[in-house]
Amino acid sequence: MKSLKIALVHDWLIHMRGGERVLEALLEIFPQADIFTLFCDRSKLSPRFEEVRVRTSFLSLFPGIRRYYRWLLPLFPFAIRTFNLKGYDVILSVNHCVAKGVKVPPGALHICYCNSPMRYVWGFRGEYFGSFPFLLRKVMNWVLDRLKHWDLKSNETVHFFIGNSGNIRSKIRDFYGREAVAVYPPVDTRGISSSVAAVPGDYYLTISALVPYKRIDLVIEAFNRLGYPLIVAGNGPEFAKLKKLASGNIRFLGVVEQSDLGRVYAGAKAFVFAADEDFGIVPVEAQACGKPVIAYGKGGALETVTSETGIFFNEQTPEALIEAVKKFESLTFDPAVIRANAERFGREVFKARMTQLVSSVYQAWIEHKPIDKNLIETAQ
Repeated sequence: MKSLKIALVHDWLIHMRGGERVLEALLEIFPQADIFTLFCDRSKLSPRFEEVRVRTSFLSLFPGIRRYYRWLLPLFPFAIRTFNLKGYDVILSVNHCVAKGVKVPPGALHICYCNSPMRYVWGFRGEYFGSFPFLLRKVMNWVLDRLKHWDLKSNETVHFFIGNSGNIRSKIRDFYGREAVAVYPPVDTRGISSSVAAVPGDYYLTISALVPYKRIDLVIEAFNRLGYPLIVAGNGPEFAKLKKLASGNIRFLGVVEQSDLGRVYAGAKAFVFAADEDFGIVPVEAQACGKPVIAYGKGGALETVTSETGIFFNEQTPEALIEAVKKFESLTFDPAVIRANAERFGREVFKARMTQLVSSVYQAWIEHKPIDKNLIETAQ
């Protein structure tokens, strides 16, 4: 694999979240790879990206694009296809929006690591655009219908799909009619817990991008009623609105630096997770620090939280969460068991599986053999 010319394609690079951590780990596997992305802010990325060649689209010429890029969504399918990938042996796209729609040159293998089918068009329109005025919603629905058609069409250039969980593997099958294997994204389970002491916490914690589908509003409403101390870490367009909703028992930290995350997790009694998430890295980080999770029982949380590491609530309502928190107060959990569960999702596990998987798929490709997911040992 070292002699291959590899292109890594990502939607955009303006922060370090789950998809960017996937890309970062892929750079450790393929350090000579080039990155192609719609637009980029290197100051928000980890040091791993400093020595890497990053090529951006014409969208990066728009001043201050990171403040309004969502309004340029209709341009993304065109922009992603402006990259010239001629000469690359393997294109590995890390996709949650349009990255997999890149133009693939003849003879190249395209593997898509899918963090999620495009959320805007596959079931979350209300969460993203439900508050828009009526006429603007009509326009957005027209745009999203065409994006959905494009999203399906762009699958034709993907030779092999990898989902970031069993949840996403099922969505790829249901939405795209394609088979996939599942490889969980990398979580720095050892790094984040290296300085964490096994001490009981005195507050509940949630860490999230403050966007509608994460349902932090639900968490705040529940803890307004409970009166228990809650810390909300993270930032996003919902910050001011959520802070206005919160009572005095709820504290907002804003963005927490990676070096401080372990300390914030260490002081928590439990981690609260209310989103229907594709995978969900933060509940795994919390478990790496020995903290139990109170999670909405849908999506990726069903794969990362067990009966020994947390509890679920089955409706996205404040009432259901309140009931779960009260139940949690009467339970005990073993921090060592919780930490052990988190190790299933460690960074080195991801790197080993992806190395073997990409190698196996490429070997089948050059030998003109069918790429059968059932023959890939790295499948979950």
